[in-house]
Amino acid sequence: MAQARDTPRIMALDADVARAQGLALQARARPNPSVSIYAENFAGDRTRNAADQQQTTFQIDQPIELGGKRSARIAAGEAGIFAAQARGLDGRLSYATELARAYAGAELAERRIGIVQSQVDDAAADMKVARALVDAGKEARLRQLQAETELDTLQADLENARAQKIAAFARLSALAGIVTPFWSLSESLLDRLNAKPSIGPVDPMQVTTVRVAEAERQAAAGQVRVQQRLAVPNVTAQLGVRQLRVASGPAVVAGIAVPLPFFDRNRGNIAAAQAELQGAEARAAAARLDAEAATRAALALVDAADQRAAAADRSVETAQEGYRLARIAYEAGKSPLIELIAARRSLGVARGLVLDAAANRLDARTNLARLQGLTITGETVQ
Repeated sequence: MAQARDTPRIMALDADVARAQGLALQARARPNPSVSIYAENFAGDRTRNAADQQQTTFQIDQPIELGGKRSARIAAGEAGIFAAQARGLDGRLSYATELARAYAGAELAERRIGIVQSQVDDAAADMKVARALVDAGKEARLRQLQAETELDTLQADLENARAQKIAAFARLSALAGIVTPFWSLSESLLDRLNAKPSIGPVDPMQVTTVRVAEAERQAAAGQVRVQQRLAVPNVTAQLGVRQLRVASGPAVVAGIAVPLPFFDRNRGNIAAAQAELQGAEARAAAARLDAEAATRAALALVDAADQRAAAADRSVETAQEGYRLARIAYEAGKSPLIELIAARRSLGVARGLVLDAAANRLDARTNLARLQGLTITGETVQ
């Protein structure tokens, strides 16, 4: 299945990456200089402060970052982009997985309608046989009522299956990001799972959840370095020109301003960043363990799902033959209606098990594909 690139889910992921890129761009910015103009002795008591002592100073202040603050910010910004890209890839893969399940859910809903409709048709045919036997005096009126009740129940199930189809297609449409709901599917996703795919080695360390956790750990480490560098005081260089009215020319003034870190040494922010790093390291370790366990489980579940699907197909063949024989026996008057109804219900259950097995196989294949970084159809998520 092709993945839409203009859906709200994908656009939100792209916006997260763009935000990280904007923050990384801002991290490269240097401090802006400031301009000051001072005027002295331009007003006041002129008898004590002569007017010719007026002074005007034009001054530029340029903060100078020390301790590698800018380089730490740039590195943290790049790590933030990498983490956002990793989250974006994992989000796209999660979206593709959810979209495939919704597509399969819509297909299963369609097939379930077909199964229930077949049951309704069979029940209607059985009711005609029961009515004929009642008219011929070979069955009691109660048997016809039982057949009619069974048909009414199946028709109610059919209406419920149709409602489930509407809900499934509505969910698929919402995930696809369209306003007008889908009403049909272009191809069968479940049929594509009939062929057993080639399963290559799965590296747990390359699972997207692990890559996200590792990228976030690196981003947290970058923030620790940023906060540590912020504890180093900056220097502000000052350069100006002072004009004295009594002097023949301007005077150059210069200075340096250095803050004294008596009270604020950024200890709280450093401690918070270090705690965030510890949490990120723990989450990365947990993600690695989860990925290793999920990989082992996924391989086993795919094989079990294939075997379950094959067993369900065999059960349908057996149930169909049982229903055929039960109907022949009932029409010949050799078995009661209750046995025919039971055989038909068994066939419906067997057909339902085929759908359940198909859903289970899809879920197992989807989980394995997600661990491999692929969609259910084997496509690479970009």
